Amino acid sequence: MNRLALALALMVAVGAGLGAPRAAWAQDDEDDGPMSNMKFVVVRDASGKPVRNAAVVLHPVKKNGKQAMGGLELKTDEEGKTWIDGIPYGQLRIQVLAPGFQTFGEDYEIKQPETQITVRLKKPTGQFSVYGVQSTDKKTAPGIQEKDKKTEQPPPASQPTQQPPPQKPPDQKPQ
Repeated sequence: MNRLALALALMVAVGAGLGAPRAAWAQDDEDDGPMSNMKFVVVRDASGKPVRNAAVVLHPVKKNGKQAMGGLELKTDEEGKTWIDGIPYGQLRIQVLAPGFQTFGEDYEIKQPETQITVRLKKPTGQFSVYGVQSTDKKTAPGIQEKDKKTEQPPPASQPTQQPPPQKPPDQKPQ
């Protein structure tokens, strides 16, 4: 019985907390206008399997395209799902962050009473530089071959190359 009471208290506390960030989106004090119930599904791009505990961050966007103050962070469940009710219509910037995946970010125009967004997270790709190939996953940039460090090592640049001293020719006897 104590677990049930604790779970209900937690649900009430979480539910009460969801309404507080709405002030960041409020258009006027008198009329908030139409609202959307939003559902998110976060999955792995390669396999389609859900990504649990991903952070889905919602930022209101001003009419000039700049991000407004305020925002809200949601976490996905074990099925990669999360949701929130009562997001005002208009521009919304959505970011999704999860360890081991590329950060996702995109702006959406919210204009329906029910909105569902599916985000497919990708694995990070290797980073390439014009200053040399540096890759954490041992892949190389297209057209560049990585040399085997064990078989080919250049001499250190600070030491000159030394040659063995010249040898005397063997003594020759006059004929």
